[in-house]
Amino acid sequence: MFDWKKPTVQMLGRWQPWHEGHRELFKRCHAITGQVCIQIRDVGGIIGTDAGAGRTDTVQTDNPFDLETVKANITGDLFVNGGFIEDEDYIIMLVPNIVDISYGRGVGYSFTEHDLGARIHDISATKIRAKMREEGTLEKAETPDVDHVAVLGGATD
Repeated sequence: MFDWKKPTVQMLGRWQPWHEGHRELFKRCHAITGQVCIQIRDVGGIIGTDAGAGRTDTVQTDNPFDLETVKANITGDLFVNGGFIEDEDYIIMLVPNIVDISYGRGVGYSFTEHDLGARIHDISATKIRAKMREEGTLEKAETPDVDHVAVLGGATD
């Protein structure tokens, strides 16, 4: 059973769609504490508006998968590729469209970037969505009308 008091690793993302790279990151996270909180940013269906609000160097306008689809992709993949079970090894939580994580000093947690190797880092949800559209398994994306221009290092508010 998932233990809410036990140290837990957080994974925050859009997961549009969940893929092998996400799974490999999950495995690293799970190895740290034995349980993971996967947070799904509520961006499903945001097309034509920068879901990242210009906060990153990537304009996020293509979010075709809704919460239920994202969740099913995660739970199915983690079970088939590792036997991980929701509410035991991890929980899934819908969160608002978080575009910044801010912290002060000595907050009691750390930020860790995992090097998963060139092959895994090359996996791209953008490329996966494009392939799905080529194969006809995902509707063509609308032409984005981006409200914000992303600037490397964050927005210029």
